[in-house]
Amino acid sequence: MFKRVKNAQQGAVTRFPIKTYFLLHGLLLIYSIASVMSKAAAARPFLSSGFVLFYGVVLGLLFLYAIGWQQVLKKLPLSVAYVNKSIVVMWGFFWGSILFKERITPGMFIGSLLVICGIFFVVSENE
Repeated sequence: MFKRVKNAQQGAVTRFPIKTYFLLHGLLLIYSIASVMSKAAAARPFLSSGFVLFYGVVLGLLFLYAIGWQQVLKKLPLSVAYVNKSIVVMWGFFWGSILFKERITPGMFIGSLLVICGIFFVVSENE
């Protein structure tokens, strides 16, 4: 199973294993969970045991993410990986609505789509 991506320099289509995309999106899920843990840490008094625990989880998750991101970049071009990173906005909406009972407004949804489209067009312009 491969996903096709157009190679800008040669005009050819390059194929990347689909498991690389699963790894990438698993890492982006971890990155979004780190944001949730960060918000949980911010709700605790500074340097309390809860703050230190949640902040420690954030650091651990970001460490795993950083190592994984480097591994993904060995298999995918940065332009392809970075476009996929915009899914974190959607994960943020999901976690905010489920865990923190935040309301997603139509403006927020439209704004996130504009950001994702903008990233896609900027990156694909060079390809």
